[in-house]
Amino acid sequence: FLDEIGDMPLALQTRLLRVMAEGEVAPLGAAKTRAVDIQVICASHRDLAALVSAGQFREDLYFRLGCARFCMPPLRERMDKLALINRLLEQEARHSGVAVGIAAAALEVLLGYAWPGNVRQLRHVLAYASAVCDGGTIQLADLPVEVRGEAVAVEEQESVSPERQVVLDALIRHRWKPLAAAQALGISRATLYRRVNQLGIDMPGKH
Repeated sequence: FLDEIGDMPLALQTRLLRVMAEGEVAPLGAAKTRAVDIQVICASHRDLAALVSAGQFREDLYFRLGCARFCMPPLRERMDKLALINRLLEQEARHSGVAVGIAAAALEVLLGYAWPGNVRQLRHVLAYASAVCDGGTIQLADLPVEVRGEAVAVEEQESVSPERQVVLDALIRHRWKPLAAAQALGISRATLYRRVNQLGIDMPGKH
């Protein structure tokens, strides 16, 4: 697997193309080449077709690599951010041996952030917050300042609304499933949606 192949220098692109075309490599210090049978999987956040047009990526390598192409949407457009956050927290818990939860205010900020660094940035943010949090729960203040921005001040303003916190807690506890959260609160789903809008709660997948 070759990550960010769009950043590969042209000289290395030529070597990679030769290996793929001839099926041979010359190990460092060896006098003879060795036959290899490889399948190359690569990824890039850059537009390789545009790089080809700009002369920054070899056209022959581009077409040799492009047998099957999959375009992944940026994290900010994905509807499964909540599930992804939970999965990454589980992975971090297995790695560190310490399971942590996440407070409603912190989760809301993570779900609303634009994530220019995509999943890699989210993974690093969760690893950092898990390491610095106290009491086994990631709070808003545990998030890096570039992620939380002015949300700390917003949280202080919103903390005067107990109803908002109750609704948020119910939604998070039931994994943002409106019907389950409404039943837990003892209200109809229509009433829940109305309160969500009135309280300014941004539900995943609403946009």
